[in-house]
Amino acid sequence: MDWRGFAEQMAELSRRLLAQESPQATLDEIVSAAVELIDGCDASGVLAVRKGRAVTLAAHGDMVEESDRLQGELGEGPCFDAARAANGARSFRIADLREAPGWPRYAPAARGLGIGSMMGFLLYTRDEDFGALDLYSRRPGVFTPESETAGWLLASHAAVALAGARTVDQLEHALETRHAIGEAMGILRERHRLSEDDAFAVLRRISQHHNIKLRDVAQNIRGDGPKKP
Repeated sequence: MDWRGFAEQMAELSRRLLAQESPQATLDEIVSAAVELIDGCDASGVLAVRKGRAVTLAAHGDMVEESDRLQGELGEGPCFDAARAANGARSFRIADLREAPGWPRYAPAARGLGIGSMMGFLLYTRDEDFGALDLYSRRPGVFTPESETAGWLLASHAAVALAGARTVDQLEHALETRHAIGEAMGILRERHRLSEDDAFAVLRRISQHHNIKLRDVAQNIRGDGPKKP
């Protein structure tokens, strides 16, 4: 393994991830980079489990979504084991899926998809929810300890980039919401000669009475909302 060359590739990847304009674009870049940079990796995906439901957030390769669906439906598989591990382990490497007896239903179904070996790395865990970066090879015996180290370095970059992208996305959403509410309050104050506090109270009352988000009420008053309260 040329670790100097790999470090240079990681540095370039960091710049690419920071340049992405949305969390989804960041995810897509991550799974594409995994196939590009990890020797023997034929497919990659980011699996999220939310309230027990498996969701494929990004996929590069035709076996990814079906593998995620199987793990979610069966409630077993390497990602679930890693997330539930009591010893704090945040990664797994399965050199040969034919020798993985821990998943009596998932393992044979995964082999049927053409998966020979796997690696996975937790990106985050939160209560019962988690997200993982999974790497697949069609051949058994491809992923080595060096491959696992390289995958872990990639996943570490991915986790930081994804957290940053989500934070930026949330901040932008918050700013848009604040702007919409401010404009709606201005309209109410001018139209009904209300004070700032009274205008906000009107928005909040409509939101609570109709069980509509405050931002949607504000957008409706501005004339660009999805529905009228």
